[in-house]
Amino acid sequence: MNVIPLDIPEVLFIEPKVFGDERGFFFESFNQRQFMEHLPLEQRNLNFVQDNHSRSVQGVLRGLHYQLAPHAQGKLVRVVSGSVFDVAVDLRKNSPSFGRWVGATLCAEKKSMLWIPPGFAHGFLTLSDKADFLYKTTDYYNPGCERCIRWDDPELAIAWPLEGLIPQLSSKDIQGQDFRNAEYF
Repeated sequence: MNVIPLDIPEVLFIEPKVFGDERGFFFESFNQRQFMEHLPLEQRNLNFVQDNHSRSVQGVLRGLHYQLAPHAQGKLVRVVSGSVFDVAVDLRKNSPSFGRWVGATLCAEKKSMLWIPPGFAHGFLTLSDKADFLYKTTDYYNPGCERCIRWDDPELAIAWPLEGLIPQLSSKDIQGQDFRNAEYF
């Protein structure tokens, strides 16, 4: 697997090794030993406890979601059909990249993944007609710890590739907090 740190180096873009021929393809979608080798020592004790699957149509924007401690979640995300623009926002107050975001396009064809460690908000925009989005989490969903930041917060100024689309939002996402009023890590 090829692991590429993004502009916020704790967020990792992962390109698995895919073996294919005229019959189809094979790849390891997750190998814990290899994955852990690319994490900082303090994160190597993380375990994935929940797998989630969502389907969204083009223009659906989900996020920016996160869970506070003690139920903060790291997420390993990938797309198995379609494509999305995926975003992580650093919410760690003591981080040199606090308040910055990184984004990457994930698509089923390339089978790429993104690792978003605990302490980040996460969201994505569906670029294709529809997309199936899978993600592993390092803690269970806990509604009491869940928070949401506005996808269009002017301070974050995320460059979503909307290209004329008006994003479709859930009621929860419409009510997201401004970044400056959000709870951080």
